[in-house]
Amino acid sequence: MKTKFSYFFILLIIIPALSFSAVRIKDISNFRGARDNQLFGIGLVTGLSGTGDSGSVTSEMISNMLVNFNIYLDSQVKTKNSAIVMIFADIPPFYKEGMRLDVTVAAIGDSQSLENGYLVQTPLYGADNRVYAVAQGNVLTGGANVRTTSNLQNRYKVVGYISEGAIIEREIPASIVKDNTVTIYLKQPDVTTASRVSSAINSTFSFKIAQATDPSSIRIEVPEFFEDDIISFLALIEEIEVVPDAKAKIVINEKTGTIVLGGNVEMDDFSVSYGNFNISIENQKINGKPATVSTLIAALKSAGATPQDIIAIIQNASSYIYAELVVM
Repeated sequence: MKTKFSYFFILLIIIPALSFSAVRIKDISNFRGARDNQLFGIGLVTGLSGTGDSGSVTSEMISNMLVNFNIYLDSQVKTKNSAIVMIFADIPPFYKEGMRLDVTVAAIGDSQSLENGYLVQTPLYGADNRVYAVAQGNVLTGGANVRTTSNLQNRYKVVGYISEGAIIEREIPASIVKDNTVTIYLKQPDVTTASRVSSAINSTFSFKIAQATDPSSIRIEVPEFFEDDIISFLALIEEIEVVPDAKAKIVINEKTGTIVLGGNVEMDDFSVSYGNFNISIENQKINGKPATVSTLIAALKSAGATPQDIIAIIQNASSYIYAELVVM
């Protein structure tokens, strides 16, 4: 009996490891200091065919812009061909002056559509209230070919996109090396993955330079040989392959009836009755197959269960499923 238990325990350890492929450290982590920064601004989209804002704020904004060109009007411009918008962009690390960014444009007021509009030059600010980029260009809207309700169509048309619509005017400083060390942050914090990354780095360089300080952070000392060539050292770190680990997880979207799960999520023996369905799992088998959530879903679908039935049964049996259940 003791031998059988030990063999089963070893299988539990080996099978998950074999179910994941080795990936580069570059694909599962980021260097500390190398992060995106969000930019925002408030601007004006013109050239709309009567689908712009109806309020007076837009007219006041147009009048103020004309003053900058020494054009003074006795009365406000009344037009529905313009709309006040918010502009958003993410500036990646190490981007320099003159490089371009994609921007998203969203209507603030009661504009019906930004389709075929043009964004007037707008400064984009960072969290420190400094200008880092300037945006301008034709606004592209999606949803034109989406066959759905009119409300959804309008929702698409009041949010637009300008490809490479912003030019960077100021670089955001970024520093990766601090006190001769580099720290990488896992995108998905995990104790096992952090330990594996640390071990893989140490094995590659044949001596201990990396140490996992918590489930998301691995601190790496820069070897003396690479002190004058940090980029080459970082490139070597990025290319090291590891086998990441992750918790088994089931994500359920009740609204759309979607179930997303990774790998073969196993289940314990249980019995549940739901409507016309009676489910019983014995000896961790379903119809002679291993008791996994995938097998259960396939059996329920063949029995005529709807997505809502399957979701309800999985939720009721969550105590017997070896995975984290996330309901959206």
